[in-house]
Amino acid sequence: MKTQRFTSSLLRMIIAVVGVTLIGLTSAQTSTPSRATRMDDFIRLYEADNRGIESFYQMPWSEAAFDRVERMVRDWQQRLRAIDFEALELQGRIDYLLLRNELASELARLTRERGRLGEMKELLPSREPIQKLEQSRWKMEPLNPQQAAAAIAEIPNVVRKLRERIDLARKAKETKTPESNTNKASITETPTQDSTKSDKLTPLEVSPLLAKRSADAIGAVRDTLKNWFSAYDGFQPDFSWWVRKPHEDASAAIEEFAKYLREDIAGLKGKDEDPLLGEPIGETKLVSDLEAELIPYTPAELIHIGEREFAWCEAEMKKAAKEMSFDDWKQALKKVKSEFVPPGGQDELVSRFARESVQFLKTHDLVTVPPLCEELWRISMISPQTQKVLPYAAYGGQTVLVAYAKDEMKHEDKLMSMRGNNRHFTRIVTAHELIPGHHLQAFMSARNNTHRARFSTPFYVEGWALHWEMLLWDLGYAQTPEDRIGMLFWRMHRAARIIVSLKFHLGQMQPLEMVDFLVDRVGHERMGATSEVRRFIGDAYSPLYQCGYMIGGLQLRALHRELVGAGRMSGKQFHDAVLTYGPIPVELIRAGMLDQSLNASTRASWKFAP
Repeated sequence: MKTQRFTSSLLRMIIAVVGVTLIGLTSAQTSTPSRATRMDDFIRLYEADNRGIESFYQMPWSEAAFDRVERMVRDWQQRLRAIDFEALELQGRIDYLLLRNELASELARLTRERGRLGEMKELLPSREPIQKLEQSRWKMEPLNPQQAAAAIAEIPNVVRKLRERIDLARKAKETKTPESNTNKASITETPTQDSTKSDKLTPLEVSPLLAKRSADAIGAVRDTLKNWFSAYDGFQPDFSWWVRKPHEDASAAIEEFAKYLREDIAGLKGKDEDPLLGEPIGETKLVSDLEAELIPYTPAELIHIGEREFAWCEAEMKKAAKEMSFDDWKQALKKVKSEFVPPGGQDELVSRFARESVQFLKTHDLVTVPPLCEELWRISMISPQTQKVLPYAAYGGQTVLVAYAKDEMKHEDKLMSMRGNNRHFTRIVTAHELIPGHHLQAFMSARNNTHRARFSTPFYVEGWALHWEMLLWDLGYAQTPEDRIGMLFWRMHRAARIIVSLKFHLGQMQPLEMVDFLVDRVGHERMGATSEVRRFIGDAYSPLYQCGYMIGGLQLRALHRELVGAGRMSGKQFHDAVLTYGPIPVELIRAGMLDQSLNASTRASWKFAP
């Protein structure tokens, strides 16, 4: 019986592989897709190609990888243009536009990454010889261990001379003022009287931001070297004899140089006082990104929207503070932040609030909550180290991540963590992260239009949760003035995110000014504000991510008014329908729900925030 099951499974696998191969051959050999083209299958083929190329050419900061991805993208742009757009149904047209924008964005990303590599190139002296060895292995070319050892043995010397050049520039700079902008990636060769002589080194001035970025890239290069060495070590005796020692020395030199750049030049030592480093992208890039996200507003217009929403929050803060017998809303906020649970009680508090939010949804019949969705989530506590960039609750993979004080933290840091995660802040955060927020959203996205996962946008992902915060406010979810202040704090924070993040990328606000804004205008604890800004300006999030919360929420709120407010569908029908579209731009969800006409050149046009 076991043999029969194995044979049957193997046969199914072979049939599946052959089927995929035939589909791949068909898509590659057919220049004009049929009128019956299914865009979901078309996108899955693109995703398979993309995933396969990215996996095979897994060599960060490699021109070879950049070139291969670009060829793939341009090939798929040609295939997409060959599709008869008019023959597609509405959902297929939405998919077409999603893929069109994705391909254009990927080319823009490659251009940006190539530019960054150009800026870092002089700081990555080991990159080319290491990548050349790994590419030769990919091509299964014969290996000469002695020649490979010679190439690797030279790396420590090259790194040493590069560090000497940087040290020369640092010594020269110690006598000069003022300091350069730390949030600008730059590298400067400083000629000296002796720099024309072959035996003299040219000083090399490196900005902290470029040092940080280069240190990360050097770590990736070291990983490439490790992968290459592991593929041969122990399998070819001559290889190990020649290469093992040079590999050890080169790896140590590369690792030490990355540490030198990160700690000595960028000043990043894993301390609370580490500098806040990020790179403003400028107005042109912001406008381009907004177009890709189907947001028909300029950065200045979005800042105005953020300021308007911020002013509304302040007015409501004053009303709630007055109910608490405070003339100053910041004093009322201080009182709210003091109402935290004792150590060990935060997980139970989150669990209780999760049950309350689900019951509220059911009582008001607002959205379908599948029983399995209610079942499949758990709590995990955020470490003190991670709280430096994630000081509040978050969601990831069926888990709500809870930030709270831990015994190893400094006394004041403990108090700031507890104040920043007090009862009233946590009540609405729980609904935001779990149900009806991200947990329900992720549960449904995994079961509807799964081919759209690659097109995920923060304007839907975070906008969905913000839409619920605003709707729950309207429906009286807050039980007390303290709860209202807790809800308003987060709503004000999301308005502030628009203001500070866009002003940073426009060059109108420095990181420390962003921290001060969050502390002085919103009421954050300084540790929390610093952590937030460190995340805002880092590389882990897109430049527009922080806008996605409030702006995406306003988009869904406007669509809710169009459909539910006008009596065209119930609130439950609206939310259930939105969840089936996948994590795509809200303007395209609107096009689907309103049965709008689309064409192959459709661009953002919906002015959702008058």
